[in-house]
Amino acid sequence: MDVGNQVITKDYAIYNDDCIAVMEKLKPKSVHLSVYSPPFGGLYTYSSSERDLSNCSDYDQFFEHYEYVVKCLYDLTIPGRISAVHCMDVPSGNSGKDYLMDFPGDIIRLHKKLGFEYIARYHVWKEPLGVRNRTMAKNLAHQTIVQDSSFCTCASADYLLIFRKHGDNPIPITHENGLTEYAGEREIPQELYQYKGWKGKQIENRYSHWIWRQYASAFWDDIRLGHVLPFKEAKDEEDEKHVHPLQLDVIDRCVNLWSNPGEIVLTPFMGVGSEVYSAVVNSRKGIGIELKESYFRQALKNMESIDIKKPEQKMLFDMVSL
Repeated sequence: MDVGNQVITKDYAIYNDDCIAVMEKLKPKSVHLSVYSPPFGGLYTYSSSERDLSNCSDYDQFFEHYEYVVKCLYDLTIPGRISAVHCMDVPSGNSGKDYLMDFPGDIIRLHKKLGFEYIARYHVWKEPLGVRNRTMAKNLAHQTIVQDSSFCTCASADYLLIFRKHGDNPIPITHENGLTEYAGEREIPQELYQYKGWKGKQIENRYSHWIWRQYASAFWDDIRLGHVLPFKEAKDEEDEKHVHPLQLDVIDRCVNLWSNPGEIVLTPFMGVGSEVYSAVVNSRKGIGIELKESYFRQALKNMESIDIKKPEQKMLFDMVSL
């Protein structure tokens, strides 16, 4: 297939092209996990390309086009496996008198329509002043409560929506020695390290139990918000909005909870490569697709920065050599 650019190694394959064009050429039922942030339906404009979902004329048209993405992901996903979607409530504008559109709810309804089972929603806490300074949202300003607090709002959490493809999972995702790594900002109690990698009865594995209590919470308030890949060089002069990569802690949790080592993790909206990066450093194989050339270039730099010290492996399957 003729793509703008592609780089394929034994650990990852990344493409500079439209995600639909690439996903339609991949092998059906071959992806073990997908993790991604869809363009936020009008909240950000990422490029001037007519193929960019962020350039849809309105909210309804966005979902008309986004449905093709979810259909492709459903076809590519192994039965019983997971697709994780990072999103947020979308404001109608920034006049200070705006309302929120239920973007997560509409994503859930679309996935259920196409055959996915909705199984979990995680809330990623955001620091209010940081959100205000980044977005300049008028209804988060202190001045709003001074003048008329009927227009104030909260610093909305990000959401991680978890969907499972209908069917029986042919390859269980196992953690025989429990969870061995924690992605977050809390300090693990020192007395628990003696249980790390515990090979006895897992009911005794206090190290893994501690991590699981953090991960099993519906409110992830321990995510390191600044723990992201380098992205500043990916911004073009004509960009209307800045790049804001997904935190690596969120992706690392997805990768380790919902895939086995050596399995394939796909992201159709790669950005600067966070999901592919996390897959590779966690001993999985990553596939990423990005329409915007400057983001693709930065993703490649981020991937090339990984010092991979693993046994030699075969190329990333025939399915990615497009």
